Amino acid sequence: MAFNNRKFSMNRSSGVPRESTSTKITRRFSTNEMSNNENDSKIHRQFRNAHEGHKSHAGLDPTRASTGVIWCTERAYEHGFLEEPEKWANLGQGAPEVDDDIEGSFDRPTTVDVTMTGREYGPTAGIKSLRAAVANLYNAHHREGKESKYSWENVCIVPGGRAGLIRIAAVLNNAYLGFFIPDYTAYNEMLSLFKNFAAIPSPLAESDNYHIHPNKIAEEIARGTSVILTSNPRNPTGKVVKNPQLAEIQDICRDRATLVMDEFYGGYNYTSDCDGTTISSAENIEDVDEDDVLIIDGLTKRFRLPGWRIAWIVGPKEFIKAIGSCGSYLDGGANVPFQEAAVPMLEPNKVRAEMKALQTHFRDKRDYVVTRLTEMGFHIKSIPDSTFYLWLDLEGLPEAISDGLNFFQACLEERVIVVPGIFFDLNPSKRRDLFDSPCHHFVRFSYGPKMDTLKMGLDGIQRVVNK
Repeated sequence: MAFNNRKFSMNRSSGVPRESTSTKITRRFSTNEMSNNENDSKIHRQFRNAHEGHKSHAGLDPTRASTGVIWCTERAYEHGFLEEPEKWANLGQGAPEVDDDIEGSFDRPTTVDVTMTGREYGPTAGIKSLRAAVANLYNAHHREGKESKYSWENVCIVPGGRAGLIRIAAVLNNAYLGFFIPDYTAYNEMLSLFKNFAAIPSPLAESDNYHIHPNKIAEEIARGTSVILTSNPRNPTGKVVKNPQLAEIQDICRDRATLVMDEFYGGYNYTSDCDGTTISSAENIEDVDEDDVLIIDGLTKRFRLPGWRIAWIVGPKEFIKAIGSCGSYLDGGANVPFQEAAVPMLEPNKVRAEMKALQTHFRDKRDYVVTRLTEMGFHIKSIPDSTFYLWLDLEGLPEAISDGLNFFQACLEERVIVVPGIFFDLNPSKRRDLFDSPCHHFVRFSYGPKMDTLKMGLDGIQRVVNK
């Protein structure tokens, strides 16, 4: 077969032939030139566009490249956010303020010692001292007086929350996995990545403030769901499922389904008058090695250290052993020096005082944001009782900015970033048209940043509304 008669190469994005730049290098696997019938044929263009091997960067699926929050940040870059971030109010990214300005909060480390151990590869399940410190924290705050206690073997340290969720997904068996919408945007990519389970969405009712009732869990299990994933406190609605309903949900799941609880916002709890109490399903577990409850949390949110990428999974030893092992081929494990530096932060009394300071500070910011937005004319149906998010309804606004995407675009013009609600209507297999989404007329507003940033952002939103 000859390869030297080819005069054209193919632009795989458009399907249009282009002149070859070389007479020596050819790519056509036939002896004849491509005919006009091939070049101009609609069916040939459809074939090339439908088959990945005929497109530019054939091995790339760009739809997996980012979460909704990152997509929003990239659009902000197009408007100058990258060049002058200090002039922007980023109310989109789910990050708490990291400064040492919160009254009653302990100072964050400014240096980290690197021991000889820290120079070595660490265990993919995490160093034993940190695993033990996490177990002790949960026992002190949530297992007081209970016979069954967590040990270091019930804890796996992971390099961030997403890595933890991916590890959990990697060890799940062939199952239906139920999740509730709206929920955390990164679930979308994770749930579409693995083929060892089928992700089944379960919409929650807007009229009920997207609350998860025990009967909703019972319905999921009745239709064959054997793994349930949810954030609690809830991202993006800012609501929490607490006892006795949380205990009832766990009773329904016991011996029937594995419950994966994303508790990253457990410290941002305003339901107990900011006394430092955290919300956790660890409270209701009967036997730490028998109840199939996997809890994921870390330093990212409630310890205000997102850059450290230190998180943990707490659960039955058998689960934890598998989750620890799969880190050897997924992520390699968490940074050892930062693990060592985290151990003294987790002393239970220190954490309780930290949570009290955190809750008081962020509740004050919540009240400021709600007051300002209400004065602008926003109808806030439900005040968040946890997290640092506001699920902001846009339906009462003028039509031009009454949906999440258009409001987001208008905010960019005023150097403000929010996240359109459709990104929280998880759609892993892209089976639904998101423009029909019940979340389309919402945005998620984060009051995680410092007060100066919140004021700047709210001033920008005021200008959007005034226009």
